[in-house]
Amino acid sequence: MKQAAIADGPELTVVDSMLMRRVLHAFAALALLSVAISLGGKWFGHSIAMAGYTDDTTVRRVVIGNNVISVPANFIRFGQARRDGIASRLDLYLRYPQMDGYSEAARDDFNHSQDNRTIIFLSFEPQMMSRDMSGRFAPIYSALIVQPGIPGPGGTTVYGFNEKSGYLKEVLVVGKRQGKDPFVARCLSGPSAGQSLAPCERDIHVGDDLSLTYRFPKEFLGDWQALDAAMTAEAGRILKPGH
Repeated sequence: MKQAAIADGPELTVVDSMLMRRVLHAFAALALLSVAISLGGKWFGHSIAMAGYTDDTTVRRVVIGNNVISVPANFIRFGQARRDGIASRLDLYLRYPQMDGYSEAARDDFNHSQDNRTIIFLSFEPQMMSRDMSGRFAPIYSALIVQPGIPGPGGTTVYGFNEKSGYLKEVLVVGKRQGKDPFVARCLSGPSAGQSLAPCERDIHVGDDLSLTYRFPKEFLGDWQALDAAMTAEAGRILKPGH
């Protein structure tokens, strides 16, 4: 019996050693998994909190045709577009009148959490028409609207569209400008206007054969001169001629 006990000793030692190693390996694996979950949770939690936004202010240079648009990443609306390179279109968003992109301080405005409509959506793309919206008023829009119009915000005139226009759920907002084509914007009307964050849109020609379409809350129509000047100035600021 004594010999058997002595003979079992080394085997028990080997088994205990292997068991301890497995336990230690298991604890090490759990520790690594815990760290990974912690780091992943922080990243994923941040990703959820950002909801597609970024507060990264790294300047991206996007080339469209013969134009270079230099703009911070937090101005760029879609994640896949936040890179340097060539594109056929670039979509941005910013706060007005601050003219800034997403940040922690601006989170409520971008999330529209307080029914506060301050965000303007901008799209740059190659010109599809020889005239911008102001230039299209006399030859095109004037034949599609119902006269007379009614007084609108900021001294504008609001016109309904006729049945053949294709714009029956929209109105045309026109503001006279001395020595220039009028300010012209199309806005949704009726219930759809109240449901939209930016029911009005206007396009202008900028840069080298680029069209800038900007969509905005109807509340901004009361100060349309300053709004249009700000959009034109912003386009001039971020647009550079290509080489």
